[in-house]
Amino acid sequence: MIAVVACGNPNRSDDGAGLAVLQLLKRRGLDHDGAVRLLDAGTDGMATMFAARGCRALIVIDACQSGSEPGAIFEVPGSELTQRYAPGLNLHDFRWDHALFAGKAIFRDAFPDDVVVFLIEAQSIDLGLTMSEPASGAASKVADRIEELIRTRLSNGSSN
Repeated sequence: MIAVVACGNPNRSDDGAGLAVLQLLKRRGLDHDGAVRLLDAGTDGMATMFAARGCRALIVIDACQSGSEPGAIFEVPGSELTQRYAPGLNLHDFRWDHALFAGKAIFRDAFPDDVVVFLIEAQSIDLGLTMSEPASGAASKVADRIEELIRTRLSNGSSN
């Protein structure tokens, strides 16, 4: 099984880029055969952690604000973005990068080593339901790349 998890808030303009990618993948039928799990995790890092449990591969999609050109796409191995979680008074700040660390620590071999993260540079994360043109165009390119990754992993048998 390959888990594809979209993170972000579609009510904050380009922060919904991950969900836009997920919707494109659903329209392409990539979740039809049971080998791929598509999940909108919103801002819930715990959902990311549990969605990946038992999967051979995990793909995470989110928006970012790194100061790069809006619509820039970053494809990063999950191992480079894993972060230890520093507990606070609530779990609202437990993000997907914390989930990568905690999932491996808790689930060990049942958590995938094969993790790829796609980050799309946001132009705006202001309140709004419309994504900018750069982020929207990047979402389409990321969906193409993820579809390619899924097909490669499935043909190599790494989804079981």
